[in-house]
Amino acid sequence: MGPPLGARVFCCGGCAFPRLLAWSFLLALSPHAPGSRGAEAVWTAYLNVSWRVPHTGVNRTVWELSEEGVYGQDSPLEPVAGVLVPPDGPGALNACNPHTNFTVPTVSGDWGNTVQVSWLALIQRGGGCTFADKIHLAYERGASGAVIFNFPGTRNEVIPMSHPGAGDIVAIMIGNLKGTKILQSIQRGIQVTMVIEVGKKHGPWVNHYSIFLVSVSFFIITAATVGYFIFYSARRLRNARAQNRKQVCDGTFFQFKNISLY
Repeated sequence: MGPPLGARVFCCGGCAFPRLLAWSFLLALSPHAPGSRGAEAVWTAYLNVSWRVPHTGVNRTVWELSEEGVYGQDSPLEPVAGVLVPPDGPGALNACNPHTNFTVPTVSGDWGNTVQVSWLALIQRGGGCTFADKIHLAYERGASGAVIFNFPGTRNEVIPMSHPGAGDIVAIMIGNLKGTKILQSIQRGIQVTMVIEVGKKHGPWVNHYSIFLVSVSFFIITAATVGYFIFYSARRLRNARAQNRKQVCDGTFFQFKNISLY
């Protein structure tokens, strides 16, 4: 397989090392590099959130037609709606304990029985478990979707989640400020309902960590390349000086050999 178009490495003699460095750098920056998820598109989510105070009839709906969330990379790209329900108990907000439960609201059904409403799990990022663990737990408990809100201190920053093996329900990430606001409303007894709709498709995602990684890789490769060429140039200069000394010595010996003492 030849080099990609537009990518050429010119060198003269002993160029295996710099060529390897150049190829490594091109591979690191390539969106199709093995194990890289940079080539995958990112889909945003539109959110319609409503707040309702139980037993008062007060209903306040806020339409939020903006890119408030991001679909997980393994999530079905489907709309979903339901009442937001956080995990039960103190310290359970991350849903990392496999025995975590959710108290789901019920409504009156036929024949006087009660049935659970459609609901979405509201879970905080972190806690020592993966996105897949959180989303799979929500799916096992009967949630129609999982809404993961980011770490404290990240404001409304979001990332595309990777959760292989837990792609049976819709999963999105929202910012910490938005998730905390919703959680505090629920804790005050307000019922919060969310409608999630598929937003826009965006190109490959580049987060701060990826930029940092590429920057460090570029610095290391550049330093190694410069160091190699300094070493290579010094070696050639040393060889050239040795060759010059040899030629001078050979010429002096020739002159002495042709001098007659008699």
